[in-house]
Amino acid sequence: MAMTMSDKAALTKDHAPWSAELQAEFAREASNPNPCVGSMLLSENEKLRVWMIKLSPGERIGFHRHVLDYFWTSVNGGRGRQHVHDGSTVEYTYQPGETRHETYGPGEYKVHDLTNIGDTDMIFMTVETKQSANKPLPLPAGVTAQAA
Repeated sequence: MAMTMSDKAALTKDHAPWSAELQAEFAREASNPNPCVGSMLLSENEKLRVWMIKLSPGERIGFHRHVLDYFWTSVNGGRGRQHVHDGSTVEYTYQPGETRHETYGPGEYKVHDLTNIGDTDMIFMTVETKQSANKPLPLPAGVTAQAA
């Protein structure tokens, strides 16, 4: 997806060193990949996993691994910070309804976290496609869909 000038104005990216705590958490994720790409699994079937992330100001969802093709939609917009597996830190202003699609080839993935650095709740919906180039990572015990 091409970025517009307004997107570029809303995005900052740097490679400043991460805190020791973040580095340690990232190392733990590398040895035990976290497949929970949202804070709540809303629905799952043989084709899809549907997740929601709701972050209050200052709240964070830890490092997690995307291996499946997916899309996310920012329900209400907000300002977030991500630490990405390439060592970068990205800050971005999300617009209400903004949607992005991501695709991964065999063996490809993305690891990142997300912190709400704004002053209102941030809500995202994420839909993963299980029929992707990579097999779904197994979910940890106790992670089940919240809705029937």
